[in-house]
Amino acid sequence: MLLHNKLSKEELKKQLENENFSRKTFSFYRYVIIDNPQEFRDQLYQKWFELDCKGRIYIAREGINAQMSVPEHKLDDFFLFLNSLIELQDMPIKWAVEDDGKSFYKLIVKLRPKIVADGLDDNAYDVTNVGNHLSPIEFHEQISRLDTIVVDMRNHYESEIGHFENAICPDADTFREEIDIVVDDLKDKKDQKVLLYCTGGIRCEKASAYLKHHGFEDVNQLHGGIIAYAQEIKQLGLDSKFRGKNFVFDERLGESINNEVIAKCHQCGATCDTHTNCANDDCHLLFIQCEECRDHYQGCCTDECTEIIQLPLEERKLLRSKFHDKYSKSQIYRKRIRPKLKGIKN
Repeated sequence: MLLHNKLSKEELKKQLENENFSRKTFSFYRYVIIDNPQEFRDQLYQKWFELDCKGRIYIAREGINAQMSVPEHKLDDFFLFLNSLIELQDMPIKWAVEDDGKSFYKLIVKLRPKIVADGLDDNAYDVTNVGNHLSPIEFHEQISRLDTIVVDMRNHYESEIGHFENAICPDADTFREEIDIVVDDLKDKKDQKVLLYCTGGIRCEKASAYLKHHGFEDVNQLHGGIIAYAQEIKQLGLDSKFRGKNFVFDERLGESINNEVIAKCHQCGATCDTHTNCANDDCHLLFIQCEECRDHYQGCCTDECTEIIQLPLEERKLLRSKFHDKYSKSQIYRKRIRPKLKGIKN
């Protein structure tokens, strides 16, 4: 059998829409040595394709990072297979807070150098010397103490739609950029208690070890991340100290934690926390856009992109080469969207 998808995006989405059964969305990760990543990857793809799983899974020698959507009636078979693999036995699962069953439309299992693109040299510090893991309720109880520093270890586009109360949310585009900002900004507070959090906990594993390497004495991390926190706080009937929406890396682009909207449309400043990708595929930038601006700009981030999507295909191809030769996507974001965002925030 083929060990990769051959159908178009449109065909896959149509298949998903026509399904007459329910799906469950969840994520998991584990740092574990995988001796033959390619063989392991192919084994997973074959079995998960048979089970009609969707999702995005990264495999590296250092472990696995997975976000998945599985037919509800096949969950038992899925977990039976998971537990049949020594590397994945008794895997902690983080279930989606909001789940419409449409989180993924295809199965992607990729080999990567690392399961999280952190840009760090793992040989330069002890990656196993991680911070103290706090349960969601322990994190909840400690987060408001005056002697603690709470740090959001996610990128700016994640934290702007939702974050914990009183958290430091670095204005960073990448994890590598952010971790250096955190170390530098807190260099005079290395003796204070630091509480780190991220979506599911995986980034905090590396971040906590990196902070300890740089002399931070009391480093703690939210075990299971925002997802685990939201689930446990809801079960206990407590008021969430996470405000807004949790950004997720699938078709949903977010799940509300406390039904509060704390972000603004990047184009008009209206209250909104709906992310979208620019409808100009040669741009495809991720930004926040309200319904009115979506109609006005036809789903694009700027007037320029709105004009481009009206052009004939051949003209767009000519512009495409110039567009990508001149700027990277991160440069374009800083030039076009970030100034607006900063203006709205201020």
